[in-house]
Parts: sequence; structure tokens; C-alpha cells
Amino acid sequence: MIPRYAIYFAADSDSVLSRFGAELLGYDAYRGDELPFPRQALEVAPDWRDISADPRKYGFHATLKAPMALASGRTEAELTAACAVFAGTARPIPVIRPVVDSISGFIAVIPAEPVDALQGLAADCVRDFDSFRAALTAEDRARRRPEKLTERQRGHLDRWGYPYVMEEFRFHMTLTGRLDSERRGPILQMLRTRFASLRVDTLAIDRLALFRQDDAKARFRIIGEWALAR
Repeated sequence: MIPRYAIYFAADSDSVLSRFGAELLGYDAYRGDELPFPRQALEVAPDWRDISADPRKYGFHATLKAPMALASGRTEAELTAACAVFAGTARPIPVIRPVVDSISGFIAVIPAEPVDALQGLAADCVRDFDSFRAALTAEDRARRRPEKLTERQRGHLDRWGYPYVMEEFRFHMTLTGRLDSERRGPILQMLRTRFASLRVDTLAIDRLALFRQDDAKARFRIIGEWALAR
């Protein structure tokens, strides 16, 4: 069994945002616990378990460096140390105005407007941790359906192992799988109402979390977290 690792933003475990996401996904990536779904979610969508199945596997997060197997000769301890070094390097801390909206057919917490510092942070993560990434196999590349990607996205896939990086990066903390337009409306309204009750008007992207997936059938779990230096 070859584990995979990912570098994500995850809200502090004690924050209302972290609980919001974990409860909707039915999974706490900090503790590895199963959680009951909110009543409102089940009222709007009795099949909420299926609707939230895809993001549940990864835990509530925003991708900074996409899941990867480690390159030959690299170790988890080295990756953990590199995360600490990255987090300890002072940089502008991105602050977003979070909203719940639809993105590419699924629903997520996203920035209300672009934030240059956030794009920069994500790009730095992609570059700085790429030496830890094992090269894509032909099967991995095929699963990304390169024929459906733009030429630029295919170039990113081949260079960085993931198509949605650099200028293609869009920060999102996913709450559902893809939904058709007919189902999306009521679910989006329910999620917006729940999110508004949190009163999270701004969100600092000031943390880094290292997630590990032990095997292909396992969920990702947080194994390290670091505050970003300012």
C-alpha cells in the first residue's frame, strides 16, 4: 500500500468553519471521526450521504498541493520538515471574503473576489513541494481525462501533476459532489443559510495542513498543521 500526501488549507479544528464543513461532510479529518449529518441537509436532500460522498473522502479543505505519492527516496519525515520550513517563511497572509456558491457544478466555500496573495501562496506550494512528488503514471494521467482539458491545463498536468494550478487555480472548500442545476438550487440556498449563521465575514488563509491517505480506499487524515509566519 503506497500512501498519498496532500498539502491543504484546513480551518482550525476549533473554529466554527471547521465544524461547519466537518458536519456537512460527516467526517472530521482532524480526528478521523464519523459525524451525523445536520438535520437541515437531510431535509433538503435525503440522499445527502451520496451527495457529499466525493468531498468526504478528502475532508473539509482547500487544495494547495494536490494529492501525490512520494518520489523515490523521499520520506514522510522530510515532507513534514519541509512543511515546517515553508510555514516559517514570512509571506503576506491572504484574507478572503468567503461565500458559498456553485463552482463547476459542485458547491463550495470560495472567495467572493480574487486575492492576489492567495494565488501567490498556492503557486509557491505547487513549486516548493514538487520535488516530493512522484511522477504521474500513465494511468494517473489518463484518469485526469487530458482530452477534456485545455492545452494550458494539459501542460500543467504534465509539469506539475495537476491541471488546476498557477493561473488555473481556484480556491474552494468543497461541500458537495457535482449536482445538476435542478437539484443545486435548494441545496445551495440551504448551505448559504447555514453559512450565514456562522458570521464568518473574513477568512485568513493562515495555516497549512499535511494530509495523508493510507491507501486508495482510505480517507485523508490530517497528520500535521502549521501556522504561516507573517
